[in-house]
Parts: sequence; structure tokens; C-alpha cells
Amino acid sequence: MSGTKRHIAVVDDDPDVIDLIARYFKNQGFQISSFYDAESAVEESLKETNTWDVLITDLSLPKLNGLELTIELKKNLPNLPIILITTNKSAKIAVEAIRNGAYDFIVKPIHFPQLQISTERALHLKDLKGDLHELRERVKNPFQNKIIGKSPKILEALDIAKRIAPSMANVLISGESGSGKEVFARYIHSESKRSKGPFIAINCSAIPENLLESELFGHAKGSFTGAFEKKVGLFEEAENGTLFLDEIGDLSLLLQAKLLRVLQEKKIKRVGENIFRPINCRIISATHKNLTAQVKENLFREDLYFRLNVIPITIPSLRERPEDLILLAESFLRRISVEYGFPIRKFSKEATEYILKNTWRGNVRELENTIERAVVLCRDSEITVENFMPVKKEQESTTPDSLSESTEKSFVIHFDEELPSLDEVIQKYIKYAVHLNGGARDKTAKDIGIDRKTLYRKLKLEVSSSLN
Repeated sequence: MSGTKRHIAVVDDDPDVIDLIARYFKNQGFQISSFYDAESAVEESLKETNTWDVLITDLSLPKLNGLELTIELKKNLPNLPIILITTNKSAKIAVEAIRNGAYDFIVKPIHFPQLQISTERALHLKDLKGDLHELRERVKNPFQNKIIGKSPKILEALDIAKRIAPSMANVLISGESGSGKEVFARYIHSESKRSKGPFIAINCSAIPENLLESELFGHAKGSFTGAFEKKVGLFEEAENGTLFLDEIGDLSLLLQAKLLRVLQEKKIKRVGENIFRPINCRIISATHKNLTAQVKENLFREDLYFRLNVIPITIPSLRERPEDLILLAESFLRRISVEYGFPIRKFSKEATEYILKNTWRGNVRELENTIERAVVLCRDSEITVENFMPVKKEQESTTPDSLSESTEKSFVIHFDEELPSLDEVIQKYIKYAVHLNGGARDKTAKDIGIDRKTLYRKLKLEVSSSLN
């Protein structure tokens, strides 16, 4: 394990013993944290920034002994390997500690090669457990982080993602809504040196500005109305992993300035605190907007843009990669069939032609949603064009005041004597536009000339009125 910067915590009330162990493992390339009593180690273990890989402790300590320390640490760090240093007389207590979660014990006087072997085995076991957890997650979802396609543009984007994944460089992924930007972000994370760390994603356009700062940086208890408990922000949750900032173009100028400071200093400050906390995570951003144009219009900070755009990747729209349509459709068909527990079906000739001829304005997301609907509706061995058609209850309505789209590309208002209200017409029109865009709401807002928040509010009003 030499040469790897793994983190060992050492607990002993004898400074000379700590000094010997620390010097030995530092020479092997380890990072060392030293504690002269168990209480200090417990306190440190509770911090969110804890990065220990192994803990070495003397069994005989004042107040909390090694057994009690093991029991206490396992409450918060169940996967932390603990190695005890004991005497022959206390070997029975060491065995009891192993029953309570300790990994191994070494009998005094310390034989350092033996201690190193025990430490390396403990680290190897910890890594194996991490690999096993990752394998189980992949078995649950074998399609995770899989990028499907053979078109030149998607292969070019994939080649860039493969090459830059092992680096620590910030990445900016651009592409239309629904084109698969988060899939690429997850792929880069899975191929990076941080793949065993967390992948934390947040959509910057989906959270109100006054709450987004708390989500990103965390807050102290009582820092604002409703802050009943302290909150760890996503930058801290992504420690040793990746933070994916989706729709970064919707970030307010105030938060852009704060994000820039974080990227420059590698530190964050929770809302309501004056303490700066170091962070260690990779930043991958994504946007469907033209950030260069945003910079020119003073809607996006140029200095932040250059910080984020170290490695640019552009994801082509589905219209630009027709070669991938059937590959994607068949992949979605297999995955969704497995998830729902249905027999895996195939597409009819007409269904295949429908997939190839459709414009898919909502990109991969629209295609996936369409396949899912078809799988659920299909009752035969073959998926037909009819299974792709949305359920059109409103189109069939002939009741007074009904508003409907008579065909997929026409918008018709039906009424008898009483005119519908303007709000009703607007709501129906927005819903129709969202449908045409395959559910891509941000694109819909742009197409019909309203801001995203107004569109979301109108859609919420429709939902709430239908519930009343």
C-alpha cells in the first residue's frame, strides 16, 4: 500500500508510542492523525469531513478503553477497520473487541512489519467491501452509466469523456434538455479515481433561489426561519466524489459569485456560520443554454464560465444521431421490461418506422418515456404503433367548455355557449406545448415566450384545480 495517501488515525496515551507509529507509517506514505485519548477520537469521528481509512488504538486507555472506543466508533463509522494494540494479559478483552467489530489485534511489544501487514489487509478488506457495494448496485441496475450509440458525434463526446475522466478538471456539459447530460456526468464519475465516492446531483433550476444556497453550502441551526437543525450542504456530501450542477445557467448572479469563490478557495461556509470548511469534490456542470451568449448579455459571470468550462463536452440532440434511435429504443425496451417484470418484447415493423420518423424534440428523455408507456400498454408479444400513442381522454370529450388538441400538431378549443376563461385557454395551451416537446419544460418555456417559473406555476395551478 506504500505510495497511496491513505489516512490512519492513531490513539494512545503514550506520546512516544504515537510518535513511533506515526513516523513509521508516514515513511510508508500514509497520512496520520494522532489522538492521546479516546474521547478526542470519538469527537473527531463525528465530523462530516472525517476521512479515516484505518484506526490503530491501544486497548488500555484512561476513561474509555479500546473495547469501549470500538463500540462507540462503530455506531458512526461501521465500515472503519480498527486494529488494537494489547498485552498478553488483555488478549481476552481484545477478542471481545473483535466480536464487537474490531478488525485485528497486535500484542506488545509492537512488531511493526506485523502491524503494517495487518493494516494493509484491513485496507484491502475495506476496498473489497466498497467494490462489493458498487457491484451490487450495478447488478440492481445493469444499465447504469451506460452510454449507448454509434453515431460519430456521440462517439466523439464519449471519447472526450473517457480521456478526461481520470483527471480532476472541471467539466461543462452542454446539450438540449433530455439529451443525456446527467448520464455523461455519471459516466465520467464512474470512470474517475473518485468512483468509490458519492455522486451528488442537483438541478439548479428546480429549487428556489432562497433555498438553493442552503442546499449547496448547508446552514447552521437557527440561521433563518425554519432552520430547526443544522444542515450539511451538497458540497460536503460530495466529499471525495463528484458534485453535478445541472442547469448551471439558471444560477442567480449572487450565487454565481459565491460558487466562484468556492471554486477558487476550495472552501465553503454554511449559511449562518463564520467557519470555512475545506471541500474536496470534483465539479461537473451542465446546461441547455448558450453560456457564451449569457456572458455577453451579463447574465452569467465570465470568470465563473472559464472556471467551469475547463473541459467542454457537447451532447448532440437525438435528431443529430439517427443511427442511435433503434439502439436506444431496444436498450430502453430491455431495461424497462426487466424493471416492470414483463417479458421482453420486440418492436413491430411499423413501430420501428415510427421511431425512425419521429422528430423526438424531447430527445432521449422523450424516447425513453414513450418506450416506457408502450411497454406498460402492450399486451402482446410485439409493441405496435398504437402502444406509442398517448391516452387522449380529453380529445374525446364532447362536454361543454372542453379544451383539447384534436391532432398531435393542432390546437383546438371546444366550447358550446359559454366561452372558457383566458386562464383555462393558457393552461391548456401550455400543457399542449409541453406534450409537443416531449415533456421538456425548459424548452417549452423558451418556445412559447414565457419564463420557466411562470410555466411551472401555470402547470401547478392546473394540477391543484383538478384536485379541488
